[in-house]
Amino acid sequence: MNAQSVFRTKPHALESIFGRRKVVIGVVHLPALPGSPDYEGRPMDELITGAIAEASRYQDGGLDGLIVENHGDIPFSRPDQLGPETAACMAVIADAVRRALPMPIGINVLANGAIQAIAVAKAAGAAFVRVNQWANAYVANEGLLDGPAGQAARYRAWLLGRNIRVFADVHVKHGAHALTADRTLPELARDVEFFDADVAIATGQRTGDSATTEEIRAISQGCSLPVMIGSGTTPGNVGDILTLADGVIVASWLKRDGVWWNEVDPDRVRTFMDEADRARA
Repeated sequence: MNAQSVFRTKPHALESIFGRRKVVIGVVHLPALPGSPDYEGRPMDELITGAIAEASRYQDGGLDGLIVENHGDIPFSRPDQLGPETAACMAVIADAVRRALPMPIGINVLANGAIQAIAVAKAAGAAFVRVNQWANAYVANEGLLDGPAGQAARYRAWLLGRNIRVFADVHVKHGAHALTADRTLPELARDVEFFDADVAIATGQRTGDSATTEEIRAISQGCSLPVMIGSGTTPGNVGDILTLADGVIVASWLKRDGVWWNEVDPDRVRTFMDEADRARA
């Protein structure tokens, strides 16, 4: 049972965006973009074609929406060191994906590029952004990252973009949370809602790790927001997860051999969605 709201009442974000609750969202992991260490000169037309092909496999498999993410830009830059080329390229690609496919899309700019993601979403007509650290702070692979909610929310308002929803991780993977170790998960979830996020996300420790039942329940107890699971969902656990959470963000398991940098595997998508649809029915 979700807690009483600590922010003004707002519409259920998932229902507003997708027209249903209990949603499944895939991730288009973009290859290395211009400006990143592994970029080797692939033309934008090729990057766009690849992203549309990946998104089409998700749509054909029955997913409700997708996130466009610059996962190929490893190692990720801190938000204040992201160049304008990253946002520019992601906006062009995301806009092409949205125009090609009639499904809602979101944006995640790594690492923790909330302002850049909002800019991309505004330019590309995306419905939401994922922000890995919206409130408080943690020690990430990139160093100390603090929550950009105050600045990002003002930037979103300045762009007249309040229709762009914020999906915020509560206890994000790939980092240490010693800075907030004296705060419980329900309190951290409450902070995310208090800072005007629209969806709370639970994750495991790393990509491919699942959030525990205890974590999902703790986040749900701390806020009145829809709660999604951001990693580690498989056909074997999606049924149980969807009894506790409002949706899942899934990518690695849907790729060939379960490896994030491979292409989406339609057979794995079918297997996953059969179980997800059975749970949602």
